[in-house]
Amino acid sequence: MQVSLVICITFVYTLVIMNTVIHVKANREIKENAQKLAKELGLSLSDIINSSLRNFIRTREVYFSHTLRMTPELEELLDRVEDDLKKRRNLSPRFKTAKQAIDYLDKI
Repeated sequence: MQVSLVICITFVYTLVIMNTVIHVKANREIKENAQKLAKELGLSLSDIINSSLRNFIRTREVYFSHTLRMTPELEELLDRVEDDLKKRRNLSPRFKTAKQAIDYLDKI
């Protein structure tokens, strides 16, 4: 009688994400309003704070305003678009019908 021995070895790889806790004193009403708004956007308050910290590291600036502000990348892109408009490059022709536009897009 022959005996077979099967050994099954399973390797489990886990991804460990290093997190730390930052304690910040904040007015209760401000915190609650921020949490509410973050939740409406489908985010947590931690997501908002981490995003703000990443932006601070990337741009080395802090900006306080409720008015939207363009990123440096968007400003650069708009400068290129304005330059193209002045030099009349990278422009599509004008179309009288939607079919003409679709035909043009199909060709490129």
